[in-house]
Amino acid sequence: MSILETAETLADLHRAAFAEVGERPWTTPEFASLLTTPGMRFGIREQGFVAVRVAADEAEILTLAVDPGARRQGLARALVEQALAEAAAAGAARVLLEVAVDNAAARGLYDSFGFVETGRRGRYYGRADGSRVDALVLALDLSPPTASAGSPAA
Repeated sequence: MSILETAETLADLHRAAFAEVGERPWTTPEFASLLTTPGMRFGIREQGFVAVRVAADEAEILTLAVDPGARRQGLARALVEQALAEAAAAGAARVLLEVAVDNAAARGLYDSFGFVETGRRGRYYGRADGSRVDALVLALDLSPPTASAGSPAA
């Protein structure tokens, strides 16, 4: 599949995934640009995808999209697992993401992985009705815990 065809597929999935909340979908040219950006990684399945950018020792999940007809079947979980594995393999010690404060399903998913809130971006996401909602900035430490200086060795 060419970059343009892949970009069109991703744009279609993104549009479908975010239509119900009225968020502006990313366009084919935006995805084409991301597909050729250094440090970008995509986990792509037939009914969903995740986009992750890795820079130095940090990664950011830019977007996670699952077709509404394929939700509640573990696809989003598998895509996040893939994103975390690829980020760790690329040397990332921490993964960041933003999620709409009113997106309970996504927040539950990220909570289950251990992401914690580190900030908030006020009125970040626009909605179809013209309203705006905050984005929560979440982070997950991928580094294994280190023993503190005074703790006994295992």
